Amino acid sequence: MDTKNGEALPSAGGMKVYKIRWVILTLFVLYSMSNAFQWIQYSIINNIILEYYKVDVNMIDWTSMIYMVTYIPLIFPGSWYLEKKGLRKAVLIGSCGTMIGSWIKVGSVAQDRFWLTFLGQCTTAVSQIFILGIPPRLAAVWFGPTQVSTACAIGVFGNQLGVALGFLLPPAIVPVSEDMDLVGYWLSVMFYGVAGLTTALFIAIIFIFKEKPPTPPSSAALIQEDTGSYLQGVLRLMKNPRYVLLLLSYGMNVGAFYAISTLLNQVVLHHFPDQTENAGRIGLLIVLAGMLGSVVCGFILDRTAKFKLVTLVVYASSMVFMLGYTFIFNLETLWMVFVMAGVLGFFMTGYLPVGFEFAAELTYPEAEGTSSGLLNASAQFFGIFCTMADGQLLRSYGDVAANLLLVLVLFVGCIMTASIREDLRRQAAQKTSAPVEDDGPQV
Repeated sequence: MDTKNGEALPSAGGMKVYKIRWVILTLFVLYSMSNAFQWIQYSIINNIILEYYKVDVNMIDWTSMIYMVTYIPLIFPGSWYLEKKGLRKAVLIGSCGTMIGSWIKVGSVAQDRFWLTFLGQCTTAVSQIFILGIPPRLAAVWFGPTQVSTACAIGVFGNQLGVALGFLLPPAIVPVSEDMDLVGYWLSVMFYGVAGLTTALFIAIIFIFKEKPPTPPSSAALIQEDTGSYLQGVLRLMKNPRYVLLLLSYGMNVGAFYAISTLLNQVVLHHFPDQTENAGRIGLLIVLAGMLGSVVCGFILDRTAKFKLVTLVVYASSMVFMLGYTFIFNLETLWMVFVMAGVLGFFMTGYLPVGFEFAAELTYPEAEGTSSGLLNASAQFFGIFCTMADGQLLRSYGDVAANLLLVLVLFVGCIMTASIREDLRRQAAQKTSAPVEDDGPQV
């Protein structure tokens, strides 16, 4: 075994894993974080943005929904580009777009420039097509079979971390004030901070991010071949009934999460007036708990390979605690809302990497970027539906009616998940040779 340079470990069939995989994964996590932060940065201070820019409340909802609307038509060319041109080029384009959108917002601080801040939001929204489908592909290309689910979970962790910071920082940075000059100053501070971070990340990605390791990390990666054109791959996926059930159920779960996140500020302030910062903290707790759930579920999948069982348990738990979340607000006790939101987040956002990995198993040897891209397109579709329907129900009938709709959506998704017949194709391929030895999580 050659350990002189500390870089590679040999394994059966000449397969190796490289320490730099952790650097590559970390860069992606930070890049994903910088984009996801901007998804929710307006909605979580809905009341402040409403007063500052003097726009209709629906326009502020659209700063979140634009991420969903742009993803649906663009995921097909985005997934094609990822499959045909590779990880590095896709990540470079997405990182560059995130940086440009961030700098556009820097110029949008004047109160009559909501159109410009929305343009910046559209630019970062388009850039996410080179983010959401990356984690399962990056994990498969760089990590061995005993770490691939964990690596995918960590990749999704970046998006969740960005959303968590998006819940936490805007309410902490931008004050509720009648002084619009003060509000504008702190909006500028937030926009400049994000622009600086995205610029630094883009430069780091140019010099550090690599396409793939010199040697495949697993037998599944070694034998995974070009399966034809992108369109043929999509058609094969649509003919896979197990995958179609997962596609719909995944979209319902994540779409419900998008609706909860977008409307959280409005729901919290309805029950607890003047609690803008606590609305952000509740959102933060949802995502932090989900980040823990992601890592726990990824670890369990790597150790047990019980993909359907884990998926179904997590999904059913999301439905049960969504029901609890629906009625907890009526108790008008803030700490109980925090507790219920945290438990809901553990399962609902912890489900994200579980769905990705289950899809990779059901569809192997199709490209992971294609299967995960379609999952995300489904999530955006259901996210738009759930957010718009919930927004109307919230304003017309209150938050109980709005949240009960999400419970119903999750119930249907749970039945679909239970109907999936497990077919672990990637696991079968990895059993054709000894597992890759690894050197632990060095960075």
